[in-house]
Amino acid sequence: MSDKKPKFRTGRPPSHGGYSLIVMAGDLPKRRTYLRAYLQEIRDGLTRDLGPREEDLTAAQRVLIDRAVSKLAVIRCIEEHVKETGVFKGGELSSVLAKSYVAYTNSLRLDLEALGIDKRACEEVLDLTEYVKKFDAEKKAREEAEETGEGGQDRQG
Repeated sequence: MSDKKPKFRTGRPPSHGGYSLIVMAGDLPKRRTYLRAYLQEIRDGLTRDLGPREEDLTAAQRVLIDRAVSKLAVIRCIEEHVKETGVFKGGELSSVLAKSYVAYTNSLRLDLEALGIDKRACEEVLDLTEYVKKFDAEKKAREEAEETGEGGQDRQG
């Protein structure tokens, strides 16, 4: 049996910086400022998906988008922290993963579902009459091609 006592770190524990986004007026930690462009791109994309302009969004949609981006910022800071420090610490899952990551990820998913992001906006309105005409014309062309022997293999009886 060893008489060595486990070494405990003293001082402030390392931080991923994600919570400073919430507590410290939304500032990214200095070593993670490159995430700002990514988060702005995501916010702009969500706005386009629902808007297409911010003025076209409801107040509730704007709140959900802002909260989703904040949650994504925390998630990305956690991911970057884990990339730097590893998934396991002392044989156990990093506390930030065990305590926060899943909760933030699930909360973000719920926000995106509430926004209806899983539904893609149709680029053009489907005109059923035009669709039927096009379908009939294609069907007629296939039938004529089969009758003249141009439609692939000839049928033998």
